[in-house]
Amino acid sequence: MTIITVTESPTVRLIDPDAELEFDPDEVYDGPSKSHKKREVEALQALGEILVKLPDAQFKRIELPEELRAAVADCRKITQNGALRRQKQYIGKLMRSVDPAPIQAQIDVFNGVSAVENARLHQAEKWREKLIADNEALTLFLNNYPDTDATHLRQLIRNARDEAARNKPPKAFREIFRVIREAMQTK
Repeated sequence: MTIITVTESPTVRLIDPDAELEFDPDEVYDGPSKSHKKREVEALQALGEILVKLPDAQFKRIELPEELRAAVADCRKITQNGALRRQKQYIGKLMRSVDPAPIQAQIDVFNGVSAVENARLHQAEKWREKLIADNEALTLFLNNYPDTDATHLRQLIRNARDEAARNKPPKAFREIFRVIREAMQTK
């Protein structure tokens, strides 16, 4: 066994105490890591898969670039697993050139996730409760939403009150909610 002393070793370096002060982390940063980029790409591909699984009515209403719309439409027709996987990857690639925020916002509205949509639903529920509880609420509702069919709504309110009194299934109760939501969307 050989013993190496400090004077004999050519690789011994003295550490500069000021070296740490010169280190600037901003100069070293090369952008997002490879893992971060991969997560972003996988998220875009997952959003593309959601587009593929949308019902036809919602898919027709969503705004997409033509090339992406065609790729998603083609993917909906593919049944073979390998081809389906490759088409989904292609959709993910196309999604990289598109701003995903508006697409995600439209999907959130379809799923009822959006805060604005939740607020509308709560407002519709409040209107329904007021309409069934108070006759004056119908006048207020018709003032706010004049395009609503007043006769039909009045009949539904009567039926909902009758259903509640007789412990029947709430068919008219649900129909009032649908009418209110339609009126709120057209305004």
